[in-house]
Amino acid sequence: MVRNLCLFGALALAASACAQTAAPSPFKVPDGFRVSLFAEGFKQPRFMAVAPNGDVFVSDQGAGTVTVLADANRDGKADGKTVFASGLNRPHGLAFHGGFLYVANTDSVVRFQYMTGDVKASGAAQKLVDLPSGGGHSTRTVEFGPDGKMYVAAGSSCNVCEESDPRRAAVWVYDADGKNGKIFASGLRNAVGLEWNDGTLYATNNGRDQLGDDIPPEGLYKLKAGAFFGWPYCYTTQAGKPQVWDKDFGRKTADTCKTATPAFSLTTAHAAPLGLAFYTGKTFPALYQNQMFVALHGSWNRSQKSGYKVIMVDPKSGKTTDFLTGFLSGQNVVGRPVDLVTASDGSLLLTDDGEGKIWRIQYP
Repeated sequence: MVRNLCLFGALALAASACAQTAAPSPFKVPDGFRVSLFAEGFKQPRFMAVAPNGDVFVSDQGAGTVTVLADANRDGKADGKTVFASGLNRPHGLAFHGGFLYVANTDSVVRFQYMTGDVKASGAAQKLVDLPSGGGHSTRTVEFGPDGKMYVAAGSSCNVCEESDPRRAAVWVYDADGKNGKIFASGLRNAVGLEWNDGTLYATNNGRDQLGDDIPPEGLYKLKAGAFFGWPYCYTTQAGKPQVWDKDFGRKTADTCKTATPAFSLTTAHAAPLGLAFYTGKTFPALYQNQMFVALHGSWNRSQKSGYKVIMVDPKSGKTTDFLTGFLSGQNVVGRPVDLVTASDGSLLLTDDGEGKIWRIQYP
């Protein structure tokens, strides 16, 4: 059962008091959960990373900045916003590793020296990797694996085409200093979210357009080194089943699809799954522990809008369940989910680039 819950400000109100003093929230979450505003006033907040001391770093593509959000008094709301670095080229993915903050710009991966507690970059960015820019997909994502390697995703330059640059529509792996780069996984039209869990790299992926409202469904993938995931020749229509040949773009034969790794879970076509996070906190009930939460940014090219919510995905079965809804009222959009992280206090934080806000989801 789900129900409307009120939004809390700086002070956490009792549920009864909330019902008497605040208008109902548009959000629906499972019973016992609460949604509150953590921070606002961003141009285009995208991906987040939690620093070793619990500070939350967020990229703002529209502003070209990375901002630090601290909650020193532990009231569930950011104390303020401090710009850590500015003048960046559409920054997106963020990662902490080995005393550095890594930032994936649309044309490069850079890193800044970082000491626990830093809220301002102490020096200029060090460029590690050049990335292809322009084209249809501008976001770049960076993630570190248990092997200490750096994994970088870049989307395709088109809706459907054969790329001339192998760094496109793929995930590459590099040493932490950006050297010795090689392809890790290919055939991913736009793998925006990357997250390691239990030795496996998980990815969201946005499927092609112009095949109607329902084809192809969007996919969630378990990546393996050297694997091919279908695009531009194939797509998954049934989770875990052989991929379907894209006959509208068929320079390869249907046999190509037999070797393409399918998605292990699917969402509605054009729902645009972006960021994902495995819940690693201790405050959610057992049902939610180590489950995968995925932000569906929402469709722009569907007669009936889809997405605009957060879903929970069982990484073993691929079963999906709505977790946070309310960003879509009828066909009226009131926000666009982007990325999730587990905060140090056990809450889930969610960026919303439609409203320039970050929401906090907690089980008190």
